[in-house]
Amino acid sequence: MNQKAIYAGTFDPMTLGHLDVVERAARIFPELIVAVTAVTGKSTLFSQEERVGLVKKAVADLPNVTVTLFDGLLVEYARSQGVGVLIRGLRAFSDFEYEFQMALTNRRLAPDIETLFLMPKQDYSFLSSTNVKQVASLGGDVSEFVPSAVHKALALKLKK
Repeated sequence: MNQKAIYAGTFDPMTLGHLDVVERAARIFPELIVAVTAVTGKSTLFSQEERVGLVKKAVADLPNVTVTLFDGLLVEYARSQGVGVLIRGLRAFSDFEYEFQMALTNRRLAPDIETLFLMPKQDYSFLSSTNVKQVASLGGDVSEFVPSAVHKALALKLKK
């Protein structure tokens, strides 16, 4: 069994659903890298440094989890880190098609790297960073959807 896995994403911002997947993966693998995507192809609310910092705060109590910033192909980054498993979160059936296509593409690029899908607990299955940002930008309370550091950062960032 591979000893290391990577859970990659934009994490703009990290939600409790993301954190739940991190916690699940950290119970399975002795080492987990949470890799924050540097270039996302979409505009982000938080900078790269802010996203890395917020994820680090959220996972601070998980000793086998490290947080890094990466750029480029995930499978190439995984190889450079000696990682053989990519963790992907599945919230709902709507995620499946995209994640399935991505997993097959990664398998074609790197047949030696496996993809493992994990589902967050049902309480978080509806959460997305996009929805959290939208609710927060309209003045809604997102404290039940994100780690406390993210909640504070959203309040400061969206202060009108």
